[in-house]
Amino acid sequence: MTKIEILGTGCAKCKRLFDNVQAAVKELGIAAEVVKVEDLDAIVEAGVMLTPALLINGEVVAEGRVADVNEIKNLLKE
Repeated sequence: MTKIEILGTGCAKCKRLFDNVQAAVKELGIAAEVVKVEDLDAIVEAGVMLTPALLINGEVVAEGRVADVNEIKNLLKE
């Protein structure tokens, strides 16, 4: 199963990224574990300096911006 993590402190951009991820997963009809990570230590430990950040299976694929639904769908297809 794909693990998707949204790293951020709960700001509006982080929430928008979470919503975009949910929409992309639903549109693709895939099984995925979607997790919000708001703990600052965990964010730093992941090597992220700018939030929001998107990780797919532990790999940072977007940082410091909100990826749109189509971009997320493309990343999940890879």
